[in-house]
Amino acid sequence: MDEAKKMISLDRLFEHPAQSDNYPGQRVFMHLCITISRSPFFLRPSWPSLHIDMHDTTISDPALRGFSACGCGCSKHQLNTFDYFSDVPGNNQVSNLVEVQFKNTRKGYFLNDNQLDLAKGDIVAVEASPGHDIGTVTLTGSLVPLQMKKAQLKPGTELKRIYRKARPADIDKWDEARGRENATMIQSRQIAKELELDMKIGDVEYQGDCNKAIFYYIADQRIDFRKLIRVLADTFHVRIEMRQIGARQEAARIGGIGPCGRELCCSTWRKDFQTVSTGAARQQDLSPNPQKLAGQCGKLKCCLNYELDVYQEAHQVLPDRSVPLETLDATYFHFKTDILSGRITYSMDKRMAVNLVTISAERAWEIIAQNKAGEKPEALDNEERPAPKKPVDLAEQDDLTRFDKLRKKKKRKPQSKDKERVPRNRDEQGRNGREAQGNGRDESRRPRENRQREPRQKDNTPKSGNNPAKE
Repeated sequence: MDEAKKMISLDRLFEHPAQSDNYPGQRVFMHLCITISRSPFFLRPSWPSLHIDMHDTTISDPALRGFSACGCGCSKHQLNTFDYFSDVPGNNQVSNLVEVQFKNTRKGYFLNDNQLDLAKGDIVAVEASPGHDIGTVTLTGSLVPLQMKKAQLKPGTELKRIYRKARPADIDKWDEARGRENATMIQSRQIAKELELDMKIGDVEYQGDCNKAIFYYIADQRIDFRKLIRVLADTFHVRIEMRQIGARQEAARIGGIGPCGRELCCSTWRKDFQTVSTGAARQQDLSPNPQKLAGQCGKLKCCLNYELDVYQEAHQVLPDRSVPLETLDATYFHFKTDILSGRITYSMDKRMAVNLVTISAERAWEIIAQNKAGEKPEALDNEERPAPKKPVDLAEQDDLTRFDKLRKKKKRKPQSKDKERVPRNRDEQGRNGREAQGNGRDESRRPRENRQREPRQKDNTPKSGNNPAKE
C-alpha cells in the first residue's frame, strides 16, 4: 500500500469511526492515530474535525468511549478504574448509578434520575447538603454496583441525585473554590497552633458552590475542636466540617512514589486498609529494618500482605528450624532457608557459617525420619552434582599473555673454515687488508686501557671576545 492509499484509509477511518471493524487493529489502531495526531510536530490539514484538547479527558465520539482516556490508561484522578464494559452497547442503560470523584480519593455514588448521557470524564453538578457539589464522572454502567459493594456501603444508604452537567458558571466557581484551598489550609494550621491543639490539618476541600469546607486532620488523641470550628467559621465565612483521618489516608490523599518506583497503591487502586503486622515480615524472611519496612505514611507497607499467603503455604512443607540433623560425621543446625524454592542451608555451628550444606526440604524430612528411627546417614547431601561446564568465552580459553612472549632469536649457521667469506662492506674489506699486512698494530688500535696517556698541552693563545687576556 503506497502513501496515498494510507492517507485515504486514515481519512475514511476518522470520517466513519464506527465502521472501523474492517481495519486491522480496530479501535487500537484508531487510538494510535489519535495519539500521533496530538503531537505538535504532526500536522494534517485534511483532518480539521480531529481536534482533541490535551487537558480534556472527554472524547465526544461514542466509538472512542471507554478506551485510553475514558476507559483505562493514565488518569488525572486517583483510584482510577478500568471500565471494560464501556464499549458494550447499552451499558449505561443497565444501571442508573454513577460513580463521581471529587478531590483526591473522595468518591461518591449518585442516581442518574434525569437519564443524562454521561461518560467517563464528564464534569457534573450533584446534590449536596447544603447546596450542590462539582465532581467528575469516573464510572458508569454495570460496574458501579460492584464498586459500591467493594466500598462496603450499607444497604439502606440513601443515594443523592445528579442535577446536570456542569455549566461554565459552575466550573468557574469551582475553580475559584479550589484556588482558595491551599491558603485556607495554611491559615487554619496557624489558628490551630494558636489554640494549642495537638492536631495536624493535612488537607482542605471546598464544596463546588463555596458554601462548605471540609478540613481533614490527624490527631493521636481525642480533640475538642468546638472553639476551633467557631474561629474557622468566623474567619472563612463558610460551613465547617471536620474529618479525622489516619496516616495512611493522608498518604493516599496526597499521593507520591513508593520505593518500588510506582505510584502509591493507596492513591491508585487500594481503598481498604488491612492491618499489617511485623509477623508478615518475619514469615517472608525480610530484614527487620524499620526504615525499609515503612512506607510514605510511616506505617508498615501494605504490600507486605500481598505475598503473605504464598509464603504461608510454602512454610507448611518446610521442617522446623529448631530441629538439628545428625550424620555420622557431625551435627548440622539450620542456617538459612529459601522459602519459595524449598532449599535449606545447614551449618555445623549454631552461630556462624561452618561447612555449609544446602539440601532440599524432602531430603531434610528424610534425614529427620532416619534420626527418629536411630539411624544416621553418611552425608547430609546425597545429590549428584553435575560436572562444571567448560567456559564458552574465547578470552577464557586462550592465554591473554600469548602475544607478550619474546620472539626467539634465530641461530646463525656456523660457517666452514675452508670457505673464504666475502667481505660485506668496505670497512670489513679494509680490516682484512690490514690483518694481511702483518700482525703489528698501530698504537691507536690498542685497547683503551693499554694506551699511554699523554700530557695535555695548555693553549696560551688569547681568546677573542669582550674578556681580554690577563697579562
